[in-house]
Amino acid sequence: MKIDIHAHILPRDWPDLTERYGYEGFIRLEHHCPGCARMMLGDKCFRVVDENLWNPDVRIEECDRSGVDVQVLSTVPVMFSYWAKPDDTHDLCKLLNDHLAEVVQKYPRRFVALGTLPMQAPELAVIELERCIAQLGFAGVEIGTHINGRNLDDPEFYPVWEAAEQHGAAVFVHPWDMMGMKDLPNYWLPWLVSMPAETSRAICSLMMGGVIERFPGVRFAFAHGGGSFPATLGRINRGFTMRPDLCQTHTETEPRELFKRIYIDSLVHDPLILRFMVETFGSERIALGTDYPFPLGELVAGELIESINEFSPATKERLLSGTALEWLGKSRESFETPSSRAHSDALHAAHVTP
Repeated sequence: MKIDIHAHILPRDWPDLTERYGYEGFIRLEHHCPGCARMMLGDKCFRVVDENLWNPDVRIEECDRSGVDVQVLSTVPVMFSYWAKPDDTHDLCKLLNDHLAEVVQKYPRRFVALGTLPMQAPELAVIELERCIAQLGFAGVEIGTHINGRNLDDPEFYPVWEAAEQHGAAVFVHPWDMMGMKDLPNYWLPWLVSMPAETSRAICSLMMGGVIERFPGVRFAFAHGGGSFPATLGRINRGFTMRPDLCQTHTETEPRELFKRIYIDSLVHDPLILRFMVETFGSERIALGTDYPFPLGELVAGELIESINEFSPATKERLLSGTALEWLGKSRESFETPSSRAHSDALHAAHVTP
């Protein structure tokens, strides 16, 4: 079985948000030719996207070609809109979350949903989180790496973590509004340099800010292999131990130990890095993630995991689905089909390394 925890989706259409809320800054989809659209921010094209972003039937066909049994769906981070008026963001969240619920209701064995929240207003975020879990049946929520410059350890967000813990919600943390974007205009550097740093920022804030320990029931997962955090863990841990006056103000537990309490996806594009991550953190902390359907994603889901001969069948099974099931709080039986069972049997038969 393959479960992809990192897959984005948007509705094909939504209202003109500038007209709906009375000010600019929101994304709109401009369908300029069949099966293709522009994500427009004002008069600028943010990204060109294809039909697989909004058409569940097309994405199911593509999932079938790469053997993905289940996608965990979340919105495109540019839609977070934390900068907007809280009531407007909450309204937008409800539009996006209701669409997610429709897709999952139509294909309950193929998709799982993560809702989006108006995080700039924690009281509204709690209301929407509770609606997502209790009414819409979502497995969790997706949030940004910071909220308008405030790190995720800010006590203002404690009610959101309390609600996530109470309702058993998985929390997927995805970079957005990357630091230094104005200083990095060339070579796509915000996506190549700032995005990994953003994810490390979020992980370090939650760890050193004591959130991981204060709310042990919250299952945090982080996009893009944890960003730059895994490769700089040695430096981070060294700083933590050498400058307790700066780093140990809210916890004395080392980041190396706290990493055992979070999850990351497998999207690192390099077998050396993935082997390092499995050796360092264990396959039980890593779940398949592709960033579908965007160009920085893994085009054939699970190809990197399956290509590493050193991984045993049990390790591959854990990376491809076991960790995802644990993080989501789901059972394999919720999604298993004859084809996924056959794929699992073939995986074990093809690789007999202990």
